[in-house]
Amino acid sequence: MVDLRDVGEWLSGSGPESDIVMSTRIRFARNVVEFPFLTRIDERRKTELERWLRERIAKARLGEVDYQNLAEAGTIERQCLVERHLISRDHAAGRGDRGVAVGRGGMLSVMVNEEDHLRVQVLRSGFQPDAAFRQLLEVDQKLESTVDFAFSPEFGHLTACPTNCGTGMRVSVMLHLPALVMTKQIEKVFHAVGKISLAVRGFYGEGTQAMGDFYQISNQITLGRSEEEVLRAVSDHVPQIIKFERNWREKLLKENRAGLEDRVWRAFGMLERARLITSEETMDYLSAVRMGVNLGLIDRLPIGTVNELFILTQPAHLQKLQGGELETPERDERRADFIRHTLASLN
Repeated sequence: MVDLRDVGEWLSGSGPESDIVMSTRIRFARNVVEFPFLTRIDERRKTELERWLRERIAKARLGEVDYQNLAEAGTIERQCLVERHLISRDHAAGRGDRGVAVGRGGMLSVMVNEEDHLRVQVLRSGFQPDAAFRQLLEVDQKLESTVDFAFSPEFGHLTACPTNCGTGMRVSVMLHLPALVMTKQIEKVFHAVGKISLAVRGFYGEGTQAMGDFYQISNQITLGRSEEEVLRAVSDHVPQIIKFERNWREKLLKENRAGLEDRVWRAFGMLERARLITSEETMDYLSAVRMGVNLGLIDRLPIGTVNELFILTQPAHLQKLQGGELETPERDERRADFIRHTLASLN
């Protein structure tokens, strides 16, 4: 199902503030009245629900979408969807009939039978909360024309986890913050966002570690807040983090340009010459190179190519590119080969 040639609009580096913001993701959690919550459903009814929702997603006319039953997909295929941020790790590792509908360009995914009956998300390049919300609202309305969502006048949209009730909306902005990490200012960001009910998560969301100096900032509270209030909380505070990162990049350039250039070009040299390289090393080196490209220190490497390498060098994508399962040492060798050839092709 995953088309390696269609890496996704969100990796293009074309959106607003894309030197700092990799992507904006907005997700709605929804359940339908005809079936129990997944915490109380048996396998037979879960299978019925997956088939029922698959039919209704098709009737909703969401544009060009491909649907995959994840119970029928291989491990590598499911992990590719995780690495591309189209499904969650829990959805990939789940049991029984569950699925995902993915729109062309990777901007839309509709998860079926994750924690809730439906998890609908839109993913956009750069900092675009308003545009992503408008697109998601249109998708939500089309789906609502084919199913009845579980809704309470008092509690709003009903979800499997009470913390998601209300709007059922999660706004997540993925930020690349290498200068704040280098200067040990990142803890100030964590402290500040925690005080305003925003959460800091890792590269793959909740319960994951930061990789390549990427952090996701998202709202923690949905109940008792309108969609506009959730959007405003993110839209008001993320620009401050962007400014903070940008100021420290400029300060590093001004006060220690040689040291910054050395860090960037050493990382580029390792990527260009290494014969063995791990996923973790790749993320760290790409982080420095990405900053170098956006600061104009490297001028022959498109930012979209750098962004794509973050995903295409992950274990599942690498194995899919090679056409089969690879042991860790062989992955490290093939990863180094792939990066070298990609960079050489740009000369």
